[in-house]
Amino acid sequence: MSDTIVVTGIGVICSIGTNAQECFTSLVNEQSGIDSIQYLETVHKDKFKLGEVKRSNAELATMLDLPVSNVHKYSRTALLAMVSANEAFKMAVSVNGEKTTGIVSSTTVGGMDVTEKRFLKETGDNSYLQTHPCGDSSKEIAKYLNSTDYYTTLNTACSSGTNALIHGVRLLNHGIVDRVVVGGVDALTKFTLNGFNSLMILDEDYCKPFDADRKGLNLAEGGGYLVLERKNEVEKYLCQLRGFANANDAYHQTASSPNGDGAFKSMSEALKMSGIKASSIDYINVHGTGTQNNDLSEGVALNRLFGEGKVPSFSSTKSYTGHTLAGAAGIEAVFSVLSIINDVIYPNLNFSRPIEELKLVPNTKLIKNGGVKNVMSNSFGFGGNNSTVIFSK
Repeated sequence: MSDTIVVTGIGVICSIGTNAQECFTSLVNEQSGIDSIQYLETVHKDKFKLGEVKRSNAELATMLDLPVSNVHKYSRTALLAMVSANEAFKMAVSVNGEKTTGIVSSTTVGGMDVTEKRFLKETGDNSYLQTHPCGDSSKEIAKYLNSTDYYTTLNTACSSGTNALIHGVRLLNHGIVDRVVVGGVDALTKFTLNGFNSLMILDEDYCKPFDADRKGLNLAEGGGYLVLERKNEVEKYLCQLRGFANANDAYHQTASSPNGDGAFKSMSEALKMSGIKASSIDYINVHGTGTQNNDLSEGVALNRLFGEGKVPSFSSTKSYTGHTLAGAAGIEAVFSVLSIINDVIYPNLNFSRPIEELKLVPNTKLIKNGGVKNVMSNSFGFGGNNSTVIFSK
């Protein structure tokens, strides 16, 4: 990175909280947000558990001071994005004042939550079409924050949020904007639930990342955003962005390489950019979906990079939130920043015994005052698109 980039704001909404403080409280108190289905209209209501945001669309609109009568004009994706991006933006602006601001957001479902409810209804009203594209939620963030200097949308599946961060850094390095809001968001839809069910990678119980008896993931929704700025232009910041990388193992449409090639490449390249040694990583927020393929592949890559028996403390916070797809990387980046500024390492919930081939045991108890200075966060998507980011105190 040509400029030193720092994080000046964070915002998040997911199944364990509607802001960063609520989420952090849930993390340290080991309170999962995964539960029986309450909001999503689906025939699988009694079969699967989801990580739903415990707010209706009307309640989300109220949080944003938007007229509830106009809530039908927004997708749930856009509302979740605006809530979390606004929290991050307000934090940064309160510290560092007004500047030109870019928005780089990511999503996989776009406004599909609206489309699937209204597409087959012959009402003569096709206004829902404007909320369907992936770019709609990014546009709504920009309008709400009154920051339309630059905004764009990325979709690389579950690595999307980190790739949005990478794009944001490049905007800063090229002087295109003074500040950039980066992250990702997704709302739960019938399409995604049915799709992942057809892949047979959903757990009907609570997911068990990195456990020998893992059966799959719990789908979820939420948004996570960070504000990035150049260090020499700010008065205060939360932590430093030290390194990042994106790699693709091109192994399979959905499965990760059994050798962990893409994950190994993204982690090792992020370390190289950061200039710190592997032994200096204090905590890894792993991708850790709880599926057979993902956890084994990521674990192989961890052992390759750090050495067997030398992998730092790691845990998957998806055991709290569920898998929020394009929202995951942004949410977990926020959790990584919270880990640094509060000097804690989160536990991996629902773990009983290690995967035989890996001999890896995630952190299972909250660690306070652990000397957390460098945190690595992994986000790996379908198509082998793998991204890693490193934050430092």
